Amino acid sequence: MEVAIIERETAGYAIARENKKRAGAMTYSIAGEELIIIDHTEVEPEYKGKSVGKAMLYKIVEMARGKNIKIIPLCPFAAAMFKSQDDIKDVLK
Repeated sequence: MEVAIIERETAGYAIARENKKRAGAMTYSIAGEELIIIDHTEVEPEYKGKSVGKAMLYKIVEMARGKNIKIIPLCPFAAAMFKSQDDIKDVLK
């Protein structure tokens, strides 16, 4: 599973692919130099239950740590992950 981060001016997303086929996407808004807001997670039906959402979230967390920015998880999936995974709470706003 490959996960890449793509950013535009005010938004970005993590996209997961397996064998060049899209497995899912997690979108976020860039709310400032030190803040992003994760607003949506989408996983293709055939990839449900395969930790695709978690892989995308962890890629965004890795990027946030590298840029020293915080995350607000508005997306219900991301919010639930932040509640259950102690190892990523350091980037929570």
